[in-house]
Amino acid sequence: MRKYVLILIFTLNQALAQQLKIGVLRAYNITDVLVSYHKGSYNVYGDSLKKHTILPTESVQIKRVGDKLNLIQGVRNLGYFDTIRIQETLPNHSFRIQGLKPYKIKERKYKNNLLLTTDELKGIKIINEVEMPNYLAGVIESEGGGGRHIEYYKVQAVLSRTYALGHLKKHIKEGFSLCDRVHCQAYHKMLTYTPTIQKAVLETKHIVMVDQNFKLANGFFFANCGGQTSESDFVWNNPIPYCRSVRDTFCVHTKQAHWTKKIKKTEWENYLVNHFGYPVKDSIWGALLYSFSQKQRKAFYQIPQLGIPLRDLRTHFKLKSTWFDVYLEGNEVVLKGHGFGHGVGLCQEGAMKMSKYGYTYDKIIRFYFYGVYLLDYYKWLYFKQKYNSEVM
Repeated sequence: MRKYVLILIFTLNQALAQQLKIGVLRAYNITDVLVSYHKGSYNVYGDSLKKHTILPTESVQIKRVGDKLNLIQGVRNLGYFDTIRIQETLPNHSFRIQGLKPYKIKERKYKNNLLLTTDELKGIKIINEVEMPNYLAGVIESEGGGGRHIEYYKVQAVLSRTYALGHLKKHIKEGFSLCDRVHCQAYHKMLTYTPTIQKAVLETKHIVMVDQNFKLANGFFFANCGGQTSESDFVWNNPIPYCRSVRDTFCVHTKQAHWTKKIKKTEWENYLVNHFGYPVKDSIWGALLYSFSQKQRKAFYQIPQLGIPLRDLRTHFKLKSTWFDVYLEGNEVVLKGHGFGHGVGLCQEGAMKMSKYGYTYDKIIRFYFYGVYLLDYYKWLYFKQKYNSEVM
């Protein structure tokens, strides 16, 4: 048994030590990029053959030419390749990358390594091969910005780590695990301005969030709940047991806690009638077309039987949230709302305030997520595999 445990721990160490493959600059169809020195030297390989070493003040240019990548250094054409790898000579170096065509894109900095291949969309597939702590630090700064309390950054570290480990195959068909866009996790660059984030990542090393069924839990989050988070099925139809509505007084005195929007009376009526068949001629509901109140979050406009999901109203009218009251003012429908975002899971501004009040990261997580456990990933994976082997 002891031998089995040691072998498993070694295997887990190897798995976690591997670099994540993150598709970056995925919002653009880039055909020409410049990779430059930032910190530490990099060896450049074309189809596994070393072609150059990037030293201070140097750069290489990679162009898509047909089905190949053309590697250029200064005035030297270094050849055409299927794959170009830019590999750090020592751990934890960093590089600069900038898209040049079809249009110029602001320079970004990333740590560790870079892999470039041709993309099926006629551009260049750009993959940052990055250590987990460096990836998480970049995500947290991209998602949450600077100037936050360390306990808040620890919350984001746990949620981001859990998401990454639970979605390693999300883009596997494209040759990487995750991408840099918000449907994965925003990852715009390496950690640059906030050393506290790196400390938070290290102090929560390997900690993940697990639900009552012993599965990695999705740590959904959003900007501001306005005083109450939403039931998950109000937004995505499917109930998520650990994402239940909670009253939250920590975020209610911030700018994003309240909002107002005015919509033309005819525009409001036309949308509800044409898309949902709102009964404007009904003696009861017709009079309530422009009158609606939510003392607490609801899923539907007026009543469920009318079949008008608030999430659809939010999407169509570009509202900040689904939690709003409605009243008529002249020829305009006035929406007085609360919060900013989908409302499910963790309220970022509420969590930020809780951390300032002295709540630790584990208490903040358990305030917003019901019945979850915070475990070391090693232990979770060990017991999960042991349970599966016993069942088999």
